[in-house]
Parts: sequence; C-alpha cells; structure tokens
Amino acid sequence: MKKWILPLAVFGMGSLGVLALSDKGLEVIRWGVQRITEAPGRFVEWNEAAQHELDRLQKAINEMAATLEAIQ
Repeated sequence: MKKWILPLAVFGMGSLGVLALSDKGLEVIRWGVQRITEAPGRFVEWNEAAQHELDRLQKAINEMAATLEAIQ
C-alpha cells in the first residue's frame, strides 16, 4: 500500500492542476469557494434547528417522566 501513496498523490495533484487550468474547472472552483463562504451561515441555521428539536424532545421526555411518576 505504501508504494501507491506517491503515484496517487501525483495523480491527484495533476488532476487539480488540470481542473484549475480549464474554464469549466475554474467555474467549479468558484462555485465551491462561494459555497464555502456561505457555509457558516448555514451551520448556524442548522444548529438553531437542531437545538429547537432537542428542546422539543427534552420537553416530551419530561412530560413522559411526569406521567410515569403520577402513575406510580
């Protein structure tokens, strides 16, 4: 496996070079950079939605625990 690391690295770097030199490749790179700059805002949105869902689940669990305590 170790003897494949260098050829794979060279092939990968060459592929990135070809990508950067073509018009379509530059368009893809610009698209990727734009998406990366938008990522922090999307992470914040996802984090808020996940926190809301966790709060909702915690409330449901607390209600179930209260109901079970009342039954006992």
